[in-house]
Amino acid sequence: MIKEHDRVVLAATVPSEGLVEGDVGTVVHVYRDGQAYEVEFTTLEGKTAAVVTLEASQVRPVGKREITHARELASR
Repeated sequence: MIKEHDRVVLAATVPSEGLVEGDVGTVVHVYRDGQAYEVEFTTLEGKTAAVVTLEASQVRPVGKREITHARELASR
């Protein structure tokens, strides 16, 4: 089960926030026993890019053999 402070991978693009599938964020709040999550996405410099409420189907846990990949955040 995903819990607060876990890193998660975005499983669906969120165009309104400039986020794409595969972006990595940190869970800052768990809603309704894991039915939804408040997730913060930050730049590699540590600045908040977005804080989004996502349904459980929109995120997944980070896999043990996955690595982080950098991309330029599109301006909104």
